[in-house]
Amino acid sequence: MGQVWKCSGLRWSGGGPVLVWSGGRRSPLGRGRHVAFKAVEGGARECVGARGNPCPVRAAVSARSTGARCEECARLDRAHSVAADTVADDPRPYHVYLAWFGPGMTKVGITAVERGPARLLEQGAVCFSWLGAGPLMAARRAEELLRAALKVPDRIPYRDKRVVRSALPGGDAERAAEIESLHARALALGGWPEALVPEPCQVVDHVRVFGLAGVPAAVGEVAGLVPGARVGGELVAAAGPDLHLATPSGVLVLDTRLLPGWELTAAGDADGPGPALSVREFAVPQDGLF
Repeated sequence: MGQVWKCSGLRWSGGGPVLVWSGGRRSPLGRGRHVAFKAVEGGARECVGARGNPCPVRAAVSARSTGARCEECARLDRAHSVAADTVADDPRPYHVYLAWFGPGMTKVGITAVERGPARLLEQGAVCFSWLGAGPLMAARRAEELLRAALKVPDRIPYRDKRVVRSALPGGDAERAAEIESLHARALALGGWPEALVPEPCQVVDHVRVFGLAGVPAAVGEVAGLVPGARVGGELVAAAGPDLHLATPSGVLVLDTRLLPGWELTAAGDADGPGPALSVREFAVPQDGLF
């Protein structure tokens, strides 16, 4: 067996997507790169712990979990999470944003101003615009206002995002239209928090950043790793936590949130396919895997 690595997840930077490994090693993921690895045979997925601390019992977690944490560590992690609405006294200014993932799929959310567009890249937002900026609780009130008055959700399921990526409108203006309409309606609402400073609609498009222009339709998504099963293919696009990998059976989407907690090793063609990989099909039937 070759060198074993533990993945900490995918991060987005100015240079594009990067896989981060324990110990600080980073693997840039340029399009066209061949990606191939497998979970160590006989291994199991273990909880990654919470807030930088290892899981005290090294609990086993499901191969299908995108959180990679046991129930107790997940509770500890949520206890200090703005996203989970458990932090109310964060003094940093926050942006309210509108993010678009496909036709009819626009959401509202908040992110710390100091993070810039990182949160939007992490979510796989095809395009977005800032709506306003101010204290955390004012940003929360604006988010709730849009959900109640305009029926704009604060979450879009990842599987819904994946299915539409190969069939997005081709022009920047077409992709920006829903955000521009909602932005105008949002700023016209009564009850806008006084502490939140409105921002003009300036739509930022990520189609080229993600490599989604002309990307082939995915036939399915990896549902979870299996010890000894090989995951491999040519990277044709990356959006949010997802890698779109071209394989002999078609493009498969790998959610990199499924990687933490596994011991992984490089996989070559000589390794063979190994055990069958768990795949959820989309619309196109497939016979093999890799």
